[in-house]
Amino acid sequence: MNQISKNTLYTFVLMLFLGIYNSYSQSEQSKINNLISQKITYNEKNKTSAVYKIQIYNGNEKDAYKVKQNFTALYPEYSIDIIYNAPEWKTHVGKFKTRLEADSVLLIINGDYAGAIVLEDKI
Repeated sequence: MNQISKNTLYTFVLMLFLGIYNSYSQSEQSKINNLISQKITYNEKNKTSAVYKIQIYNGNEKDAYKVKQNFTALYPEYSIDIIYNAPEWKTHVGKFKTRLEADSVLLIINGDYAGAIVLEDKI
């Protein structure tokens, strides 16, 4: 085989390989784009996000309201909620966007509420 024929054959094989590789890459990209659009649709339908709360009390209703009153007197800067989850009442502090925020407040209140714990909640 002469030199020109070899070069032509190499060029043809290289072009064939690049064409197959390019079509494979485009196919994979369309799959990725499809998955991204499915994820966006899912997120729009299920608009839940995680928040972190600190539970400072778990027990009866009367004591839950006492704990809320005492906590509000000590730490008026934090929101506090009472939640009934049969058969117990829970007193929760704050709605923090990150676990780090909740943990930093937990360190502040831990002296007065030693049994306090951080909980993740979906809203």
